Amino acid sequence: MSQANPLPAELSAQLSALSPTQLAWLSGYCWAQSQGVSGAAAEPTILQAAAPAVSRRVLVLSASQTGNARSVAESLHAKLQAAGVEARLSSAGDFKSKTLPDEDIVLLVTSTQGEGEPPEEALPLYKFIYGKKKPDLSKLTFAVLGLGDSSYPNFCQAGKDFDAKFAELGAGRLNDLGICDLEFQANADAWVAAVVPKVAELTAQAASPSANTTAHSPATPSSGTAYTKENPYTATLSVRQKITSRTAEKDVEHIEIDLSGSDLRYQAGDALGVWPLNAAGLVQEILDLNQLTGSETVQLSDGRETDIRTALTESADITQNTPAFIQQYAELTNNEALKTIAADKAQLDAYLAATPPVGVFAAYPHPLDAQTLYSLFRPQTPRLYSIASAQDEVGEEVHLTIGVVRFDHHDHTYTGAASGYLGERLEEGSEVRVFVEPNPNFRLPQNGDTPIIMIGAGTGVAPFRSFMQQRAANGDSGKNWLFFGNQRLADDFLYQLEWSDWRNDGLLTRADLAWSRQGEHKVYVQHKITERAAEVWNWLQQGAHIYVCGDAARMARDVENALIEVIETQGKLSRDEAEDYLNDLREDKRYQRDVY
Repeated sequence: MSQANPLPAELSAQLSALSPTQLAWLSGYCWAQSQGVSGAAAEPTILQAAAPAVSRRVLVLSASQTGNARSVAESLHAKLQAAGVEARLSSAGDFKSKTLPDEDIVLLVTSTQGEGEPPEEALPLYKFIYGKKKPDLSKLTFAVLGLGDSSYPNFCQAGKDFDAKFAELGAGRLNDLGICDLEFQANADAWVAAVVPKVAELTAQAASPSANTTAHSPATPSSGTAYTKENPYTATLSVRQKITSRTAEKDVEHIEIDLSGSDLRYQAGDALGVWPLNAAGLVQEILDLNQLTGSETVQLSDGRETDIRTALTESADITQNTPAFIQQYAELTNNEALKTIAADKAQLDAYLAATPPVGVFAAYPHPLDAQTLYSLFRPQTPRLYSIASAQDEVGEEVHLTIGVVRFDHHDHTYTGAASGYLGERLEEGSEVRVFVEPNPNFRLPQNGDTPIIMIGAGTGVAPFRSFMQQRAANGDSGKNWLFFGNQRLADDFLYQLEWSDWRNDGLLTRADLAWSRQGEHKVYVQHKITERAAEVWNWLQQGAHIYVCGDAARMARDVENALIEVIETQGKLSRDEAEDYLNDLREDKRYQRDVY
């Protein structure tokens, strides 16, 4: 049975008008009076008892490779502010990983790259939590949103890894891990909608904001216009020139795109996003295999209607196979062989790597209606290419270095969606939709006297061409060292004349070249690095910045191991100490990678 209220009705009414802080103060005061403490003596005790709780500190952390995670983090930050929550917004590249145990509430939005690895800017944080010295995160409250691509085997693995490891190290999970595919917006919005009120509830328990919760504005992108991935600029292809020999195994094309009138701005190290159009021959083959004329009407994801030929040409990714595509098509065809493949992860991964969607139609024919066919494919996505020019050198142009992907399947030859579009099908003078994707984590040193070491293989040399043009335009005096690898000197030395001119002019201080197909042994850039270990270490002692561009799964990993070996042997450090040294370089932005 509840006890009757002993207070007079008038006093109860007055108390109901008080704020929580006033009630807390009054409670302490009354308690002190009940203990026989006079008002003057009681007041310090009362005020101490009623002191406001320490405010919660909220950090929104983005770990982005192509900008999607960054945009979601910015949206989350804005919604927190709208809910009255003061929060800091930071990229993982600007965050010192060793301060993580001192944070309070961390909301991490991360993409995944390569074979399930975190994005480049989040590698120091990843290595910190997965290192041998396990940090204590028991004071941390967290939530993780992962962005990924389900066509890759380790879908959203970085998000899964961060979420699991934070919890393992003692942090409290505020919200379940969020998982987003290429069409991330709806799932991201739902995750944000779930997280914001939970954070607001936690921070509402504090009486006042901390001085440390000043929000940081997101970095200003390089582009000075409103042209974005969603609103690309319609530019013109002005030049396409093959820069490998006629006998080379690889077809690499130098591309120049005219940006006149766009006011698009970019920096050395940025990427150019390109929206491709699919090959007419591939579209026709898919239509034929499904017994369609191409004029049938379909509805796009945004509700617009168009014919299936246009939809497959402009709006669908018809070159990239995915687990969802195989699983759905297996059900539609009721084909047992395809169902067996779809049900076994190892088989499915191998099949996806070797078979384009058109190959599935050819092997397991089962004509579909236009709308069902279109719904099998993911929406088309832009492809990002490292920019191979400096705007101070080329003005209202942007240059790319495109390796055209070609492969054979069921007696047909196909090309990559964007590499075939830019490097083969698009005619000079034709229009192409583009936008600038800033890459703040691949930047030249602010001090032009700083030496740099550039390590690239194949088309990974592209951003280093932009670096050299920019350093020449700036009049920088810092030393420049190139490690470059490809198959053969006579066939594959990309931009050979330009590198030779820079070497003769003294801008290029030294160059070490690795050719993997012209000697008795295969020589790669990592071999050249270890051969020059003493010189590399000497440059590092002079403050050199290291840049790596190329394949993430093989080349970049081998180069990293070579650098660790150099640091270990030349610095007389243990393996763990060498890895920590390289990680410190990464956090200090002296070791930057543009890998794919």
